[in-house]
Formats: sequence, structure tokens, C-alpha cells
Amino acid sequence: MYWPTLTLALLGLSVQLPSVYGWGAAGHEIIATIAQVHLHPTALTRICSILYPDNPSSSCHIAPIAAWADKIRIHARWSGPLHYVGSWDDHPSDTCVFPGEGGWNGKKNENVLGGVRNVTGILVEWVEQQRNNELSVSNDARAEEALKFLVHFIGDMHMPLHLTGRDRGGNGAKVSFDGRVTNLHSLWDSLLLSQRLRTLPRNYTHPIPLPSVERNLRGAIYDPYIRRVFWEGLREGGKWFDEVNDWLTCPEVPMEPSAPAAQSKSYDGGRSIGWFGSVSSLTQSIVAIIGLQPRTGTTMDPTDDTTICPYAWAKPIHQLNCDLVWPSELNLTSNAPRPRHPDYPELDIPEYAGRIKDEWVLERLMAMGGVRLAGVLNWLFADPEEVGLWVQ
Repeated sequence: MYWPTLTLALLGLSVQLPSVYGWGAAGHEIIATIAQVHLHPTALTRICSILYPDNPSSSCHIAPIAAWADKIRIHARWSGPLHYVGSWDDHPSDTCVFPGEGGWNGKKNENVLGGVRNVTGILVEWVEQQRNNELSVSNDARAEEALKFLVHFIGDMHMPLHLTGRDRGGNGAKVSFDGRVTNLHSLWDSLLLSQRLRTLPRNYTHPIPLPSVERNLRGAIYDPYIRRVFWEGLREGGKWFDEVNDWLTCPEVPMEPSAPAAQSKSYDGGRSIGWFGSVSSLTQSIVAIIGLQPRTGTTMDPTDDTTICPYAWAKPIHQLNCDLVWPSELNLTSNAPRPRHPDYPELDIPEYAGRIKDEWVLERLMAMGGVRLAGVLNWLFADPEEVGLWVQ
């Protein structure tokens, strides 16, 4: 691995390794698989050449590398702060600021918003070097690591507890779930998803009539979950039919946090990605952006521009921390007495876990993350000359 090269590229990050982790491996792989369904063939070919240079293929899977960034954190401790972002003033559910007057926790640039922007910049440089036949082995290795980080960071950005610093993103917030003592982060990281996988309708164990979905499944335990997300959520008439276009859109005037955010490379596009209905048309809309925008432009905001806007995308996800994620029972003040052996709030109840299930909260967050990841990867890697000719 080329740690020093990428370390410098990501601005010399901290050596402290927090205990905060994002979606479990399954959650990250689900987001990556949703993204892969929507990748333009030329984008996937280029991605495969980066990830598997010794065995290039036009049909690799990106899901196996989606959790890589968590696995290497014990060796790459400098990367830890890039998995999350938090504000000094943020204390859900009673106070939600993103950020407040105190700004972000940690050092400048060292959060998931800056991480998304920085690794995207590294990959833009790689694309330009490839176009100019200036690549080297070290450049390819740097791009491989940046791509793995990008897939992971966009997943982390869609996990609400990665957007607040309270109790280390919920790791220090003890709760009970189905009678088991756990913490809020672990509940959202894996337990809610595990419960959902166990209770899926049996009909989703069989293929659905969406070939673009079926050919990108790998026989994983979560395949039925992905089928349901597409069949009931993403296709025309699905739960999110009328809102997916907004997932792929950045404000015409990039949003600026109320306090200074990480400054990093910004690449202006000027056009948003449209949503037109079916799974196939969604995929084509996700790649249509490639032929319309340059890959470089004017820096307009510390992390956001009109094409890739991690702050604007993350802000409403952060709000879920106040609206849903943090139960009011956890809002003891710092001066309030705590019982020696507290009865932790039980969250496997209709008012909490039942609401998350009924409102499809996890499914929507993962679908949103997958669609946005596909949009960014297509913008980076799809061949503009081929986009208009592609019929899925």
C-alpha cells in the first residue's frame, strides 16, 4: 500500500483512531450494489481497471471493497476522522446544528465531507493523467485507494450517527434492543438491518423482472433486501419516485455551512442529474451528467459545488438525529444524576424500531447513498462520447 502518498494527498490526517464505525459491512455493500446497478458500462470498465489492475474485467463487483476503509483503519489511523463529521454545539435530540457557532469538531479538512471532496479530487487528477498518458504505478495505486475511500465515505455520509459527535456518534449511548444491551451506534450500524433481513417477505428470495438489478446481485444474504428496495422503492410508482431527482441535485448556489467547513478542491459542473421514472431511465439520467459538464471548474464553496455537494446532501440526513435517531430518554443533562445500574431504554418498540420500519428509513438512506454514489462515479469515469449511445 502507498500510505505516505495518499496521506499527503489527504492533508496529513490525525493519528487518533476513534471507535466510531459506519454502516456494517452489509450496509456498505448494499449501497455499493445499488450504485453498481446504475453504472454506465464505460464507467464500470474503468473502475474495474483501477480496483483489479492485475485481472481487469468489464464486469467486476464494487461491493467487496465497500467496507475496505473500515478494515484498514487499524493500520491507517490517520484516516479515522474522515469517516464522520460533528459540530461542537450539536446535541441531538434537543439541539441539532450542522454546524453551530463552534464549528466542526477536529482539525480543518478532517471529516467525511472534506474526505469525499478530497478523494474525488484525487480521482479527477487520475482521469486527466490517464487521458494524457501520464500514469505511473504509484498514480494507479493512489487512485485505487482513493476510489475505495470514496465508495466508503459516501456510504458513511448517509448514516445519521456519522454526522454528529454526541457520545462519539452514539457509541457511548447505551440502549436496549430486544432485551440486549447495546449502544445506539451499533443499533443503527447493524442490528436494525439484521432485523430487517430476517423479516423480509419471502417472495424477494426469487428474481424480480428487472435484469439490470439481477445481473448485479452476487448471491449475498442481502440480495432480497436490494430487490425490495428497487421493486417497491426506486422503480416508477415506488415510494421514492417523486423525490429521487432531488437526491441527485445540488443547489444552484452551493450551500455554505454557518461556520467554516473544510476547504478542499471543488469541481464545478453547472447541471444536475435528472430523474425520469423507471430503473432504466434512472440509470440513464445518472450517466447523462457526464456529457454535459467539465470535470474541473471554479471553487465555489469549501466542500460543495453545483455537481457534488456533500454538505448539502448530508444536512437533511443530520436532521434525522433530532427527528428520530436519538430517543428523548437519552437526553439526560450532564448534571443529572445517573443510576448506578440504569435501565437502558428499550428501542425494539413500535414507537422507535416500528417507525423506522414503517417509514422505510434505512432503505431510503441506503437507496439515496447508492444513487448518489453512482452519480459521482459516472461523472468521474464514464466516457462522455458513449453516454448518449447507451441503451440499457
